[in-house]
Amino acid sequence: MNRNPVFFDLETQNLFEDVGGRGNIARLRVACAVTWSSIREDFNVYWEKDVTSLITELRSADRVIGFNIRGFDYEVLKPYTSAEALSSIPTLDLMENLSQVLGFRPSLDSVASATLGVSKTADGVQSVQWFREGKLDQVAEYCKTDVDITRRVFEFGMENGYVNYLSKLGSRQRVRVDWSI
Repeated sequence: MNRNPVFFDLETQNLFEDVGGRGNIARLRVACAVTWSSIREDFNVYWEKDVTSLITELRSADRVIGFNIRGFDYEVLKPYTSAEALSSIPTLDLMENLSQVLGFRPSLDSVASATLGVSKTADGVQSVQWFREGKLDQVAEYCKTDVDITRRVFEFGMENGYVNYLSKLGSRQRVRVDWSI
């Protein structure tokens, strides 16, 4: 494994319906972001006011690992930094990798439940609701859980050379992965 892979996820302040649809991801705004550093072996929580520090951590990583981070999380971060700053980050997007192999986009919940026997604790809609209600601890805990699940899925794939996912009909399927450098 790399010296300092950093696992990453973020939650937003808004929903797609609030910003005019999926074409306006950059208008969702960061509510909370969480990283898990292999060097610290712990989580770091960032709020919108801390995005500069978040981007510094992401840029210092040997590799940033997440689930749909190229198509979503980095897009949400674009208004806070330059596109070049984000595109230069060595990144492994597990969802992007799996969708290239499978021909469709599996959900993190599908992969986690089939591979690890765990499910996500909430979803992005619930997270936005918590944020709007001022329940910031719940937003941070939910985001930490997603980062932890992503890290555990990655580690399982690295150790075993495959992960599982649930098919559209609910059956458990296996897909080979190579998430080495």
